[in-house]
Amino acid sequence: MAGWQQGQTVELTINDLSNRGDGVGRWGDRVVFVADTVPGDRVRSRLTRVKPSHGFGKLLEVLEPSSQRVRPACIVADKCGGCQWQQVTYETQLMAKHQHIIEALQRIGGLTDVAVEPVLAAEPLAYRNKATYPLARASDGTIKAGYYRKGSHQLINLNRCPVQDPRLNPLLANLKQDIQDRGWSIYDESKHRGKLRHLSLRIGHHTGQVLLTLVSTGPLDGLEAQAQQWLESYPDIVGVCLNLNPAKTNAILGPHTDCIVGQPYLEETFVGLRFQIRPATFFQVNTVQAERLVQRMITALNLQGTETLVDVYCGVGTLTLALAQHAAHCIGIESQPEAVAQAQQNAALNGLQNTDFYVGKAEMPLAELFEGGIRPEIVVLDPPRKGCDPTVLSALLQLRPERIAYMSCNPITLARDLKLLCTAGYRLTQVQPADFFPQTAHVECVAFLVA
Repeated sequence: MAGWQQGQTVELTINDLSNRGDGVGRWGDRVVFVADTVPGDRVRSRLTRVKPSHGFGKLLEVLEPSSQRVRPACIVADKCGGCQWQQVTYETQLMAKHQHIIEALQRIGGLTDVAVEPVLAAEPLAYRNKATYPLARASDGTIKAGYYRKGSHQLINLNRCPVQDPRLNPLLANLKQDIQDRGWSIYDESKHRGKLRHLSLRIGHHTGQVLLTLVSTGPLDGLEAQAQQWLESYPDIVGVCLNLNPAKTNAILGPHTDCIVGQPYLEETFVGLRFQIRPATFFQVNTVQAERLVQRMITALNLQGTETLVDVYCGVGTLTLALAQHAAHCIGIESQPEAVAQAQQNAALNGLQNTDFYVGKAEMPLAELFEGGIRPEIVVLDPPRKGCDPTVLSALLQLRPERIAYMSCNPITLARDLKLLCTAGYRLTQVQPADFFPQTAHVECVAFLVA
């Protein structure tokens, strides 16, 4: 088709949403991805990047808005890169996520006859229990905190965010003012100069406890006095921490965190258990949805209290301890020693004596369990977005549990790993998605397999 070039303006109708969040339309026989669009929109777009079969466009104008388009809850939704779908009705978001899972299972996993349950819907706003804001200094000297503009490192300043727990919103503007009044230098990533890099807030959804963490390249003068003032001014703040990250890196947290005042963790309840959550602790940002999905797992696994269960990539024991209430013996495996120490503390905090935790890359403890003659009936997998390492799946297949529950935040790597497991003789019985991240294209799900 003639005229296919970067910078060209095209008109097209958006028909779908991609798994990266862009609207998808066609211009002739070519696919065009346009951010900030909604299925049913008729739009004018400028092509920013073109390939032989597809291209990417910038939205210039909505010529005819879709009936599935809504007014965003956020006043900077068109700029901020934190969300992709605030302009999309929530029902459309759920349908798109369901379809993305089905397509990944079919296209990548070759799994065409699978029961993918409807996505467990969430409260579409006010769900995030954690907010970590990069900091910058504006041209007038004021402190900015927010998220980066889409596709850039230009900071969009926020004083509130509609997707985070609303109890955090009143803190943000005041904390920025206090930081400004202290005169602390703000990190400039382009020059690798300055100190204060990020402001992080975590809240216990059920307890309301707040943990405040500053990320800096080095010590901050007067921090102890300011931290004590924050503790006295905001009763929900239970601790103020300082994480040191002097490296020239995009990683948010460095390896060392000090508690300045209060306690170095907040307490939260999760499926009836108590957990201590520290600045670097991985804990699902949507507490309510995580609890719902765990309850679905417990029901689907039909635990009788006699089983031995292994939880691979167990982190601080969130799943391990929840499942240990219904099994005879639960074993958690995690590569990070700090996370295992927290898992052990959380087990003791809840008086659970039927759990053991091992430090190591997942394939090594799995192999040791096999060599030691332990044959768990159930293995739970909850890997990072990249999915399971092939060595982990090989060790798992040697162990050969009767049932597997695979929890994933990435349908693509999930489908890849399920294909290998099903080729090795397992049968995929059910996939249960849950919306942990409304207003974004991300979706969590758990897949159940039997030998």
